[in-house]
Amino acid sequence: MHIEILFEDDYFVIVNKPNNVLVHNSYYARNIKEPTLLDLLKDELNQTLYPIHRLDRKTSGVIALSKKKETVAVFQELFNSNILKKEYFGIVRGYFEGNKIINTPVKNPDTKVYKEAETHGDILNKIELKIPVHPYDFSRYSLVKLTPFTGRMHQLRIHMNKVSHPIVGDTKYGDRFHNRMFEKEFNCGNLFLHAYSLNFKHPINNEKISVVASLPKNWNYILNKFKWSI
Repeated sequence: MHIEILFEDDYFVIVNKPNNVLVHNSYYARNIKEPTLLDLLKDELNQTLYPIHRLDRKTSGVIALSKKKETVAVFQELFNSNILKKEYFGIVRGYFEGNKIINTPVKNPDTKVYKEAETHGDILNKIELKIPVHPYDFSRYSLVKLTPFTGRMHQLRIHMNKVSHPIVGDTKYGDRFHNRMFEKEFNCGNLFLHAYSLNFKHPINNEKISVVASLPKNWNYILNKFKWSI
């Protein structure tokens, strides 16, 4: 599997991660045996890389990795502050009304402690389909832009579920009836959450970094089908 390189310098690499690829091996994904993103990049670049931040296995898009273990903490400081800006696109169930700030705490899976979390959501488009999904005779969806201001595990997926607009394709926090409809009608079973852009100032040379990750094929298919654009 080829991994698209979005940016590279002497300190780090930014890539476009495909759906359903683990960033690295972990306890939570111990039953998954496929090559991880780190494995694939080591084969491609002949170099060991170190993740700077999280990206769920089922989420596609921008992720940054350090070339040196000792510089990981330097880059992580950016991700733990509001200096760095990340933007995601998602397709969610229902009509997402206006602009929302979701700030309900998110539970840490290790410590079981709730931590403060904040996500800003903006609607970009919406559609009603004449396709019945239990318990209705129709189905509605929204294209949203999501901007997280904290980096909790599964934050965007949890927050969208909290406001009754779960992300399509989310088997953990989503709506199984809508997930099944997308699989049956559109042959799309992936999670519709894509880390689209990353903007920050390089902490070592102060260069302004701005990258955008192209959308997966299933996204382009649905955007064309629904007559949406990004």
